[in-house]
Amino acid sequence: MILEITKLGEDILRQKAQPVAEVNDEIRKLAEDMFETMIAAEGVGLACPQVGKPLRMFVLIADDDVRRVFINPQIIKTSEEMSDYDEGCLSIPQVYETITRPTKVTVQALNEKGKPFTLEADGFLARIIQHEYDHLDGILYIDRGDKAFAEKTEAQFKKRAERAAEKEKAKAAKQAKIAAKLAAKEAKKKGKI
Repeated sequence: MILEITKLGEDILRQKAQPVAEVNDEIRKLAEDMFETMIAAEGVGLACPQVGKPLRMFVLIADDDVRRVFINPQIIKTSEEMSDYDEGCLSIPQVYETITRPTKVTVQALNEKGKPFTLEADGFLARIIQHEYDHLDGILYIDRGDKAFAEKTEAQFKKRAERAAEKEKAKAAKQAKIAAKLAAKEAKKKGKI
């Protein structure tokens, strides 16, 4: 099932996620739904807060095409060597910024079967892990870049959300007006018979 992706400005993206208490069928189903959502949105990683769930879990498919699930992950080591990359995010569509991160990470987590694993990652995989891990702590990639750019981006998304809310309000009012007209017409019909 494709889930709705939360967007910049929604509170859950700024909250610290809670540990997954038990790896069960519900968590496995959520992971599958997240993969489906991520693939449909043409992303490479997706964290629970991005689908409205305050849980410490993310999924990813890096350039090696392996599906990976990270439950209650902990980054235990990062390299001193850094690299730059233009990052984007499904929660901040069509916005990219060059972000500097460690080139290698070591992460410990549980997989979708509840089994612990340790992964040493470098390159693109390491970057995705760090990006998604940040989501679990309420950190967005724009927070790691230029402050002015982050403020401008947040302001743009706030305006978008306000415009969307106004459109929804107008749409609801129009639907209510149509429903009232139909109800009045139906009532008039019943009165004639």
